[in-house]
Amino acid sequence: MEDEGGERSSIVIGLIENRAKEVGVAAFDLRSASLHLSQYIETSSSYQNTKTLLHFYDPMVIIVTPNKLAPDGMVGVSELVDRFYATVKKVVMGRGCFDDTKGAVLIKNLAAKEPSALGLDTYYKQYYLCLAATAATIKWTEAEKGVIVTNHSLLVTFNGSFDHMNIDATSVQNLEIIEPLHSTLWGTSNKKRSLFHMLKTTKTIGGTRLLRANLLQPLKDIETINARLDCLDELMSNEQLFFGLSQVLRKFPKETDRVLCHFCFKPKKVTNGVLGIDYARRSQMLISSIILLKTALDALPLLSKALKDAKSFLLENVYKSICENEKYASIRKRIGEVIDEDVLHARVPFVARTQQCFAVKAGIDGILDIARRSFCDTSEAIHNLATKYREDFKLPNLKLPFNSRQGFYFSIPQKDIQGKLPSKFIQVLKHGNNIHCSTLELASLNVRNKSAAAECYIRTEVCLEALLDTIREDVSVLTLLAEVLCLLDMIVNSFAHTISTKPVDRYTRPEFTDNGPMAIDAGRHPILESIHNDFIPNNIFLSEASNMVIVMGPNMSGKSTYLQQVCLTVILAQIGCYVPARFSTFRVVDRIFTRMGTVDNLESNSSTVKFTSSIENVIPVKFLIVPKV
Repeated sequence: MEDEGGERSSIVIGLIENRAKEVGVAAFDLRSASLHLSQYIETSSSYQNTKTLLHFYDPMVIIVTPNKLAPDGMVGVSELVDRFYATVKKVVMGRGCFDDTKGAVLIKNLAAKEPSALGLDTYYKQYYLCLAATAATIKWTEAEKGVIVTNHSLLVTFNGSFDHMNIDATSVQNLEIIEPLHSTLWGTSNKKRSLFHMLKTTKTIGGTRLLRANLLQPLKDIETINARLDCLDELMSNEQLFFGLSQVLRKFPKETDRVLCHFCFKPKKVTNGVLGIDYARRSQMLISSIILLKTALDALPLLSKALKDAKSFLLENVYKSICENEKYASIRKRIGEVIDEDVLHARVPFVARTQQCFAVKAGIDGILDIARRSFCDTSEAIHNLATKYREDFKLPNLKLPFNSRQGFYFSIPQKDIQGKLPSKFIQVLKHGNNIHCSTLELASLNVRNKSAAAECYIRTEVCLEALLDTIREDVSVLTLLAEVLCLLDMIVNSFAHTISTKPVDRYTRPEFTDNGPMAIDAGRHPILESIHNDFIPNNIFLSEASNMVIVMGPNMSGKSTYLQQVCLTVILAQIGCYVPARFSTFRVVDRIFTRMGTVDNLESNSSTVKFTSSIENVIPVKFLIVPKV
């Protein structure tokens, strides 16, 4: 598998529709090894549900059928992708690849849970479209990435997107959930942030992605929401637990969730000549994942110590499912039999390369030991060459940096150069106050050093084959570990951290009822209050008997801010976070829609009418905001 590093998308989506306005979606997340299935009736000719899903997943590839088969009056998903997602790679596969029978077999073989638990066995014929999309998505992934998905390794969810609050793409933009509408505020030098940027204090890439997913699709299950709020209550009342967990989570590598790619996806067997240098690169990624997994498992005892006395249901459940699970100790013991104990996950390029070359214990493979000696000899020769140049050319401050792309190179301060550099130095580039360059001797040694490292990677992968097979047998517990670490990162480093930076009692726990009203006492806009110190709190009370609010006032009086404030407070409450209010109580909201005008008519001294309809299927709450005449 290629490295899907960073926060960029790693999701492949398969889309198919029929003439009955049904759409099947299979979203395959290559980074977290999860497959999300949805099938629904598209109720609008503009494909609003599909656009909302695509906005949520933010895919890197969309797979569609060649013929549209769109219902009358609708454009079809293929044209929808062309029109609204032109920057996303579109792949057209024959309808034969969208085989629902094959999709059902694949899910049965690949899902970590039994398919019956997903509801697909009973309703097999009813949900045939998402199964067909699954077959095409997995077929393309295996062919394009050159891998085979390991049996019982994928986390499969069905209809997950509709078990959460629905926020359409327009509302996401209007409410400034992910990106701000304007980068700066009029009359200030402060940068305006979105709700996502305000909460983005997570330490891992997986935690950041989970935070974004929660903001775009907040929870609807009261039990889960209250479990998160109970956890926050304990963290806020127990400083030792809060700071202890914060420190422990730093011990886990930032890319912990990425290791799943190399255990859930098994490379296809092809000849070295076909793969060439990519084979060594793939082996290097695999070794890096093993080292990263070892580092994560080494930190588990610290997590166990921090959570031992936790009382909340969520933290207790983490302790029982992770810290008391003997499979992690078994995997760590098996890794310790092959991997050297001194090897650690490193981010400095040359240190990481050295750790990867010496990952396997000495004496296991003779060819590997020879390749290591060659790697050490060339590395030493490069450093000796740098020492020689310092003396011969009177360059005492000559440094020898390293990066993964070009290997070693020389860095010389400009102030040390009298006149021109000697002709021996080539590839001369100015970089700030330094000159970066190389020589023919260094280039030759770089090639030899890289070749020796590549041989080390390939031989190391051979030594790790048995270990990899053992790890893949228990890959489901690694999936669970990655999910738990992402959740803890979001709750501790985002929610709890944000609350702890505010004055006492500025953020309070929201209450949820089945039939009660929506009431917010002294609520504040979570984004703007961090910019304006004199933000004036606002109240709201809505019930079945009084379910519409008309807000009137002059231009720039805060009508839109009031609208945003209520919606953002609801979203914060339903992701399981405290809210900026003295008191708040809610029913569970399942949909939020907003429509906000942006054009003002200054001649008539009026603003565009702004309207939002929210909280569908619970209380039909409506805000109508008009300018004061």
